[in-house]
Amino acid sequence: MIEDEAGMAISDIFATRSEAAFRKMESELLPRALEPEAVVALGGGTPIDDANWNVIRARAMTVYLQASFEIMWNRIEDYGDRPLAASLSRPELEKLLEARRPRYEQADHTVDANRPLDVVATEVMRLWSA
Repeated sequence: MIEDEAGMAISDIFATRSEAAFRKMESELLPRALEPEAVVALGGGTPIDDANWNVIRARAMTVYLQASFEIMWNRIEDYGDRPLAASLSRPELEKLLEARRPRYEQADHTVDANRPLDVVATEVMRLWSA
C-alpha cells in the first residue's frame, strides 16, 4: 500500500526521503488499510507510535506474532528490502525488538510464531474467524 502510494519500494523511501517520511505516510495510510474484514500485516514500527496504536486498537483485532529473536533473524536475514534490518547490526536489532516488545504484548492475542509458518497462519486465521 505504501509502495503503491509512494511509487517506490519502502527501502527507497528510507534511502531517499527518510524513516520519518516513511512513518508519516504509514500513519496517513493506516486507517485506509484497516478496513473491516481485512487481515493486515503491519511493520514492527507501526504500533509503536501512540496515535497509530490508538487507531489500530479502535479498528482491529490485534495479534502479536511472538517469536524469539533468533527465529526472526533467520526469517529476515535474506531480505535486503527491510531498511532497519539492512542498516542496523544484529545486536542493535535485538535491542530494538526488546524496546518494542512491551507494546506488542498489549495485543488482543499472542500467537507462538516459533512454530512452522503454516501452523502460525492457521492459528491466526482461527482467531480472525472466531
